[in-house]
Amino acid sequence: MAVGSTLIGPWLQTRGVSEAVIAELRDQLLAMINEEREIDNLSAVKFDDLATQVATAHAQDMARNNFASHWGSDGRKPYQRYSFAGGIHATEENVSSANNTWSLKAADLRQDVAYLHVRLYSETPPNDGHRRAILAPQNTHVGVGIAVEGLRLRVVELFVAKHLEVVSIPQKAEIGAKFDLKGQVLTPELELAQIQVFYEPLPLPPELKWLQTSRPYGFPDDYVALRVKLPKPLKYIDGSTGVIESDGKKFRAPIHLFRSTPGIYTIGCWVKTGSPEKRFIAAEICIRSE
Repeated sequence: MAVGSTLIGPWLQTRGVSEAVIAELRDQLLAMINEEREIDNLSAVKFDDLATQVATAHAQDMARNNFASHWGSDGRKPYQRYSFAGGIHATEENVSSANNTWSLKAADLRQDVAYLHVRLYSETPPNDGHRRAILAPQNTHVGVGIAVEGLRLRVVELFVAKHLEVVSIPQKAEIGAKFDLKGQVLTPELELAQIQVFYEPLPLPPELKWLQTSRPYGFPDDYVALRVKLPKPLKYIDGSTGVIESDGKKFRAPIHLFRSTPGIYTIGCWVKTGSPEKRFIAAEICIRSE
C-alpha cells in the first residue's frame, strides 16, 4: 500500500484526475521532501490527515478561481484555515502553481508536480522562505493538496510542527472574553517560552486581482505577549513578574480577547530548547470573536 493511500477520500476529488493518481502524486512529493530533509540530516515528516484536507481544499479553491496565494478566496490565511478545521499546531505553507500543465496523464502530472516542488526547494537566500519550510527542523508532519482545473495545476504543502497539546477551547467567543489556556509540551527537549495573543479584523473576500499578486503572509502587528511567572524575587527587565503558570512542560495562561471589535485572535505558543535563541512557535489556535 502506498504511504498516502489511507488518505484517499471524497475531499480529494479533482476534476479529470482520479483519486489514485492524486494519491500517487502526494506520495511522490512526500518522498522528495524526505529525501531533501535527509540530506540535511533532518528527521522525516509524516503525512497529516487534517493538513492534507486543508491543503486540498485550498488547492481546489485556487485552481477553480484562477489564482495562487496564501490567502483563500474567503480572505483566510493558512494558520486560520488549519485551526478552524480543528488543528492547534503551528503550520508553514508552501504554494506553487502552473497554468499550462502538459496534460492530465499521470506521467505528465508527475513531472509537473515534481518541477513545482524543485522550484521551491531550489530557492536561495534571502528569498528562500519555501525552502526553509521544507527544511525546518521543528516540522514533524506535512499535508499535501493537489488540484487541477483545465490546465491549471495548484500544489499546496502544509507543514505542521507537533510538539504540544492543549485542552480544548471554543473556536468562537464573545468580544472581551477571558479564559485559561491549559496545555503541555510533549517533546522532551523543549519547554514553554512565551505566549502571544494576536488580533486581526474579520477577513473579507479579497478581489481576484489582489489574490493573483504574490505576497508573503504573517501574524498581525497587534498583539499582547504573555511571559512565564518568575520565582520571587526575580523580575523581568520591565519590572513585571509574568502571568503564565508553568513548570516548563505543563502550563496555564490567562487569555483575554482584548479588542472591543469583532475579529480573529490567534494564540501562539512558543517553545525553546536550553538555548534562548533556538525557539519556535508550536501552536497557532484561532478564535473568532464577535
